[in-house]
Amino acid sequence: MARWQPDALGRLQQAALTLYGERGFDNTTVAEIAESAGLTKRTFFRYFADKREVLFYGAEELEELFTSEVAAAPESATPLDAVAAALDVVAAGFEERRELAARRQQIIIANPELQERELIKLAKLARAVAGALRDRGVADPAAILTAEAAIAVFRVAFERWVDPANRKGFQRLIRESLKELRAVTAA
Repeated sequence: MARWQPDALGRLQQAALTLYGERGFDNTTVAEIAESAGLTKRTFFRYFADKREVLFYGAEELEELFTSEVAAAPESATPLDAVAAALDVVAAGFEERRELAARRQQIIIANPELQERELIKLAKLARAVAGALRDRGVADPAAILTAEAAIAVFRVAFERWVDPANRKGFQRLIRESLKELRAVTAA
């Protein structure tokens, strides 16, 4: 094993996605991921608490980006316009990671435990977005409803984006899903 090679985090993530895809999540161990990445178990645990966290790495950064963009929206923006602007920025950050996102999604779909973890992550994100809306002066229940709607738009667009038959960008799908939400709520 080499003493030092760059991008240990990226190598661990790639190794985990490959092994989860080949063997399944439950049949893959931390030791196998580390070995496949040319690293030690100890190095794995420097980055991740457990093998699930490989799939959810970056959730805190996503939350920070989303909430900071809601906060940065113009004061005159409606709650939905504030989250729409944030969703647009968030989607732009995903564009280069479509293949990895699609692989990750297939692994999560195949495992109920991971599906539960994904829902927990999205619920936490919704709470944070609602908090950012409250900081803008949006009262409940409007802050909660808008945040939950934003997460629904994100989920619908994300699932369409990672579909192998899809040829549209994530930002475009976010905008289309927002347009659908606005149409439904205007009726």
